[in-house]
Amino acid sequence: MPIKREQAVISVDLGGSKILSAVIGAQGTIIARDLRPTEARRGVEVVFRNVLDSVSAAVIKAELSLKPAALGICVPSIANSNAGIVYHPSNLPGWENVPLGNMLQKATGLKTFVMNDANAAALGELYFGAAIGIRNCVYVTISTGIGGGIIIDGKLYEGHTGLAGEVGHMVVEPHGIPCGCGSSGCWERYASGSAIALKAKTAVNAGKKTNLLKLAGGNVEKIDANLIHAAALQGDKLAKELIAESARYLAIGFGNLINIFNPQMIIVGGGYARMGKVLLQPAFKLAARYSFPEAFAANRFRLAKLGGNSGIRGTAAYVFNELADTRN
Repeated sequence: MPIKREQAVISVDLGGSKILSAVIGAQGTIIARDLRPTEARRGVEVVFRNVLDSVSAAVIKAELSLKPAALGICVPSIANSNAGIVYHPSNLPGWENVPLGNMLQKATGLKTFVMNDANAAALGELYFGAAIGIRNCVYVTISTGIGGGIIIDGKLYEGHTGLAGEVGHMVVEPHGIPCGCGSSGCWERYASGSAIALKAKTAVNAGKKTNLLKLAGGNVEKIDANLIHAAALQGDKLAKELIAESARYLAIGFGNLINIFNPQMIIVGGGYARMGKVLLQPAFKLAARYSFPEAFAANRFRLAKLGGNSGIRGTAAYVFNELADTRN
């Protein structure tokens, strides 16, 4: 469905470390933006004030002649988009069942929409990025954790209460590693950036032969996915084994998504995905082992195109569509 309303909206991407606010036009054009630290550890009130300050700064920079039509915000958490409630984001301490939509609407006087950040990124790629012209696709973001957004018949699928798309919590290992969601064996506990870093640290502490500790300057806590990637490119055996294992678990998840949704495309984004062909090429290839041949053949894998702007542009698309539906 095309974005219909020819007026600007405010779009906010609230993350654990940064707040990105932008004034965005109906065709996805970023008119003005503001970026500032979240200060997550200072609690809900400080973060909320930082969001309001960021929104104000973006609006001032935009020099608008018309009042923005509405405000949208995406968050790194499961969120009830209908009620505007943010449940329990792991990287925003103290946020439990926060009625963010009502809080922002009261503070700004603007109709406010709240959504999950991976859902927002999926819409961003659908309208402005890798999935332009695609009707059925799944967006997967692989970073500290794993999130997702599902597009069916050209529309974001949110589920009964807006919680759909939590693909990172598919169970890929029954009785596996406990996850912060309360389950065990979740996909993100085996195939995310934090998962491979934890496995590397455990191996180093167990005395496995590797150059990882040397590359980390002797501090095991500095070992992360980027350092593991660098070590693998230098030929480090352990690093290459860890990446291969991560690729296998990614393939299992991709195969599940292909079998469930029969998508035209799976779009992959997020910081861990920047590891590129070393990780993703074998994962894409191995996904054939875990999916129906016909469904695998019908799917294409693509890298996300929008980078750090996917959240704000996708949130804006969501807001414009909601406004158009309300008006019609």
